[in-house]
This record gives sequence, structure tokens and C-alpha cells, in this order.
Amino acid sequence: MNRFTQKLLAWYDTHKRDLPWRDCGDPYRIWISEIILQQTRIAQGTSYYLRFIEQWPDVESLARAPEDEVMKAWEGLGYDSRARNLHFAARQVVEKGGFPKDYDGVKALKGIGEYTAAAICSMAYGLPYAAIDGNAYRVLGRVFAVEEPIDTIRGKRYYTQLAQQLMDASQPGKFNQAVMDFGAMQCVPQNPDCHSCPLSMLCAAHASGRVHAFPCKSKRLPIKERHFTYLYIIVANQAVLMHKRQDKDIWRGLCEPYLIERTHAGENGLDNDFIQTLVRSAHAKLQPLRSGVKHVLTHRIIHADFHLLHVESLEAIPDGYELIPVKAFSQLALPVLVRQNLPEALV
Repeated sequence: MNRFTQKLLAWYDTHKRDLPWRDCGDPYRIWISEIILQQTRIAQGTSYYLRFIEQWPDVESLARAPEDEVMKAWEGLGYDSRARNLHFAARQVVEKGGFPKDYDGVKALKGIGEYTAAAICSMAYGLPYAAIDGNAYRVLGRVFAVEEPIDTIRGKRYYTQLAQQLMDASQPGKFNQAVMDFGAMQCVPQNPDCHSCPLSMLCAAHASGRVHAFPCKSKRLPIKERHFTYLYIIVANQAVLMHKRQDKDIWRGLCEPYLIERTHAGENGLDNDFIQTLVRSAHAKLQPLRSGVKHVLTHRIIHADFHLLHVESLEAIPDGYELIPVKAFSQLALPVLVRQNLPEALV
């Protein structure tokens, strides 16, 4: 066994995190944890994992669940396509007669890429596949001063080959989890404690004083800013006008109130024909709730204004919208931005 792997596994034996899906050998539970923990911190993800497993303890129960229930259980985690893919893949597994036991079969499931397939296969079946996530890029990039950018095909291939060479094939699951924990606890993104690091004597980035230069990236995706005006239109204090996002855009499958997407920050969008007609016919007044709410996503920044409008009736309902009884509102799966900015009548 090489010195890197020897020291890494020794550190893991002492410092590994006690997580509910560890050492269970169940591909379903490992899969659920891996999907939840994509873009999600352990502290938040663990509570979701426990609720998910309590509600759907096996793949068959998840496959039988209505999609809306799955989306509701996922509410607050973000990157909601993960939940849709998880639900779709559960049905794929049931149709196949059980969870695949080989890398290609696991990777063929909806929403599972190379990393997740490697994590499941190494931890559930002991198959020697390196799971390369952000922690692995950081640890390997620093220790070996890898100049290949992680956002290129060539760079990703290089890191995978490096990890495969370093892995102890007799315990691949332990190796992958050790790299993850080491990156999350010791070799952290900002201000790592290199003086206490058991790998510091092997670390090329530490030796050259360039710890923060790794892992390397060749490009960054541009951040797009969008401007939303939301209106909570409550009818006769009994129902609220809502719609489910269906386009290939953010929050697909989640519900939101009447939305006007503005082109520029200086607009408010309230000169919309539907809103103006409604205000005049109902003799109602728009009540501002919050303005300039900033919501940051990975590659988007949403600037949102929220308004409330009480009316006695609606003569016409816009395409794609429906009236949801107020008493059923709590069952809807909502984006975090919407959930955090509800009027008192819907809390």
C-alpha cells in the first residue's frame, strides 16, 4: 500500500464520521444518502435522509409514492431535479427486479453519474471504483499539485486514474469515504490546518506554499441575474392562485404563486393586463409584502418582490394556473424563496 493511502486510512480509522448510512451495505440507503448529499451539507442532509428512510424504507415503497409527495419531502434541499430523478430511478429499479449489482447497471439509472455509481458500487458491493467528488478533487489536487483543470474532460480523467492507482482495491469503500471525510474535515476549502495534517509531509501544494491554488479550474460559468414579481392572489379567503413550474428551468415540479418575470430591475411588472383588470374589477388594492429579496442559486441570482391581493372572485384563471384551497396549501411543495416569503394568511 502506498504511503498516501496508508496515512489516509489510518487517519480515517480515528476520525471518521458516524453517519447513519455508513457500513450498512444497502445500495438503496447508500444511494439515497448520496443523492441527498449532492450540493447539501451533512448536517442538513442527514435529517432529510432519516425522514426519507422512515417514510420510504425500501426502493419499492419509494417507487409506489406519488411524485408530489416525494417533492414535498424534498422541499428545502434545492436542485429539485434530484428528487424527480430519484423517484424515476426507483421505478426503474423495481421494473428491473432489484438494484443493479454492477457499475454499468447502477450508472444506467436516472440521475446517477460516474461519482454516484462509484460510491454505491464501492460501498455496497466492494467494487474497486474511485468516487471523485469535490473533496477528492481538493485532497488529490493539493497533495499531488495536479495542474490539470477539474472542469475539463482530460482533467476529470486524470483525477480518476490517479485515484484508481492510489486506491486499496481490497477496501475501496473505505478509501472513498476516507477521501471524502478528509476533504470535509481536514483538507477544507478555506484555511486548512496544514500543521496538524498527517499528509503535510507528502503534500506538494503545502511544500510550495500554494495550497489555495488547487484544485485548478479553467473557466467559471457566468452568473445570470433574474427579476421576479410574485403575487399571492387569495380568492374569497378560501383559495390561492398557484401553478406548478413545468419548463426546463429552475424549480421544475414545484409550485409558486402568480409570477411576472421582469426584464430589468427598475420594472415592477404590475402593469400586466391580467393584474390591472383584476384590480379594477375587484376594486382591490395591491399590498406590498417584501421587495428586493435576494436569493442566490449556483449560477443565478434571483431578485424578487412579493405582493398580496385579496379578491372576492376570479372571472378567468390564467393558463397553467389553478385555485388551491387555503386549507390544502401546506401540502404543496414550494421553492425555498417562496416558502420564506409567505403572507400570514398562508403560513
